[in-house]
Amino acid sequence: MIPAPIPASASDIPVPDLRGRTVLALHAHPDDESIFTGITLRRLADAGARTVLVMATAGELGESRVPLRPGETVAQRRVAELERSAELLGVSRLVLLGRRDSGAPGGPAGTHHRALALGDPLQLARRVAEIADAEGACALLHDDEHGVYGHPDHRAAFRIGAAATDLLGITGYGVTVDREYLHLSEGGPHLVHGAAQWAAVPYGRATCEIALAVTGDAGHLACKRAAITAHASQLDEADVPLEGFADTYGYEWFRRHGGPAGPGVLDALGNAHLFAIA
Repeated sequence: MIPAPIPASASDIPVPDLRGRTVLALHAHPDDESIFTGITLRRLADAGARTVLVMATAGELGESRVPLRPGETVAQRRVAELERSAELLGVSRLVLLGRRDSGAPGGPAGTHHRALALGDPLQLARRVAEIADAEGACALLHDDEHGVYGHPDHRAAFRIGAAATDLLGITGYGVTVDREYLHLSEGGPHLVHGAAQWAAVPYGRATCEIALAVTGDAGHLACKRAAITAHASQLDEADVPLEGFADTYGYEWFRRHGGPAGPGVLDALGNAHLFAIA
């Protein structure tokens, strides 16, 4: 499979009228929103949709690669970076769910009483569903069944997100990556490679398992990179070099479940047909 070329300008990208539509995105840690759904969130906002970002944890177990201010915690720094990323991506509302980062699979942090991975998924799903219902959301983005790369918090985000979509009867879009495409990409390694290696877990899906791929033009890609690098405590700009960025990060992949029959709000972005036989 080879992807269609990434459009160079906004004039090549369809812009549906999504005014009056609301989409909720649930993610496990600050920076997941930009790495895995940055283009999608920006394009939804550009099309007039209201986007609500629910962040399950503050990623407090991630070590800061930059000095913290006196008295500042990692969690405080990461939330500040998240706020900047959300602003860049056009997010209308940011909600912090308040659970704790569970750390590496099998690690001691996963036994903490507030760890996301140990939370009651139905109870948390009800909280997310209440937010989505109050906002009138027509779709919910969350990790797929594999948790993108199997991290306990990403798997928890799947359980919570899938249950919330079932409670509301709306369309769910499971966030993933196309490992076949990334294996063949000439743009260099994706951040998910390092994350999966750190967690000692597999990542992604085969192309045939993916229902929808979303891309954007050069402006959307620049916005996505700016949102990723807003998380400066976690990564350097050199971790997402400009050269090859479009090849590596220019597509965002989803599995669809539940909701009414027919095209959903992400399908309206016009990218369901990206992949063609080489």
